[in-house]
Amino acid sequence: MMNIDTALKEAMSIAGAVGVALVDYESGMSLGTGGGGDWLDLEVAAAGNTEVVRSKLRVMSSLALDDTIEDILITLHRQYHLIRLMNSSRNSLFLYLVLDRERANLALARHYLKRIEADLQV
Repeated sequence: MMNIDTALKEAMSIAGAVGVALVDYESGMSLGTGGGGDWLDLEVAAAGNTEVVRSKLRVMSSLALDDTIEDILITLHRQYHLIRLMNSSRNSLFLYLVLDRERANLALARHYLKRIEADLQV
């Protein structure tokens, strides 16, 4: 099991990672961030991606889909934005990872993020 700081450091070690946040989609607040910078405000991104997650959950509810979201991928020309929901009914958290497309392997990044999410103790 790993804590939030360790999980964020692990996520930043994924090839191509430029920023990561652990976000509560009920409040829109991030519980921790790593990386980012002037061009990537992780607090703003956390709040914005909260809306993405809430919207998808509303759509699933209105379609009466009996399923859960594993992850959401947003593909930009230069980046991948990966939203990985925590696999737990007791919390409303997601890991948000921004990757540089030229340096990242999306399949490996998803695999590592899934492993981090499974080991993360909040």
